[in-house]
Amino acid sequence: MITGFLQSAAHYNCSTLPVRMEMIVEKTVVLRILRQPSQMKIMIDQKQPERVEYCNYFGSITNDAKCTCEIKSRIAIAKATVNKKKKTVFASKLDLNLRKKLIKCCIWNIGLFGAENWRLQKVDRKYLDSFETGCWRKTEDRLD
Repeated sequence: MITGFLQSAAHYNCSTLPVRMEMIVEKTVVLRILRQPSQMKIMIDQKQPERVEYCNYFGSITNDAKCTCEIKSRIAIAKATVNKKKKTVFASKLDLNLRKKLIKCCIWNIGLFGAENWRLQKVDRKYLDSFETGCWRKTEDRLD
């Protein structure tokens, strides 16, 4: 699998030369996910890219395959959005059904972005359940 990646990376560099696209080694990072330690080295243009333990790119990936950090960060981003749009989403002038739709549309899309890749544990479910309960509680309350 690793050799396939290296071959595709080499092919990528060769096939993009006519349009002057190259992999920039200084900006490339390698995230190694293996249970056993290995002495594998990945080289691009005779340079070794930086190795990282955690990479955040359209969500996050960790080397232990737990998603707790990602879930906490997504909930924090969603809570920040709730605080920014508090007067709009939770306005008492709006119908309760409309407020519920706004929560599902605006807040849950942010909070659950990338959820199809999450491996949930009991702790993670508690975080998500408490966030959901808090959102519905704020929706039911009348803020003037």
